[in-house]
Amino acid sequence: MKSIIESNVTRIRERINAAALRVDRAPEEVTLLPVTKMVDLDAVQSLYEIGFRAMGENRPQVAAPKIEAMPDNIQWRMIGSVQRRKAKDVVRLFDRVDSVDRLELVEELEKRCAEHHKTLEILLQVNVSGETAKHGFSSNLLSATLKTLQSRLHLMVKGLMTIAPIDASESEIRGYFRELKHLSDDNGLGVVSMGMTQDFEIAIEEGATEIRIGRALYQPPE
Repeated sequence: MKSIIESNVTRIRERINAAALRVDRAPEEVTLLPVTKMVDLDAVQSLYEIGFRAMGENRPQVAAPKIEAMPDNIQWRMIGSVQRRKAKDVVRLFDRVDSVDRLELVEELEKRCAEHHKTLEILLQVNVSGETAKHGFSSNLLSATLKTLQSRLHLMVKGLMTIAPIDASESEIRGYFRELKHLSDDNGLGVVSMGMTQDFEIAIEEGATEIRIGRALYQPPE
């Protein structure tokens, strides 16, 4: 497994570099976050040995055994939708939540962080496509949401996140990603998390600072 991951990481980094250079960006501006939600501890260990110190998971109960087994110098990021009843577990296990999508969750995370005397980094998920079925804050309410968060003592907003619709065209995806970058710039936020296996090169060209890669890391070469 480690050799497969190493080969895939090399190929992905080559694509990251090429995408960044196409728009006169430094490849070092883009962070690759491995998504480990679908793989076992051996794969996580391989990623750690390769040099990764941040991992993305989407279910506390699945992540917990991996978190407990691995060294303490990994930043664990919750990348999935957080149910309110799971907020306590999320605060206990994770260092950052990349999918804060509603004020109700903000309040629950703040409450649980206060109980644990913990400060939690968060990304706000923005529904830039306006899909009714998609989670996230609407673009026109983002500034008001950020003002509300200024009074939360235990939550640190590091940036924004979005996910493009699966069936969107390339021009539509570019538009969504461009809007998130503009929102980030307008609000003085540093992290722009967008782009996954199927669209990360577009995301980099439109200003992503972090991309989330899952299946492309683990697939055996054809």
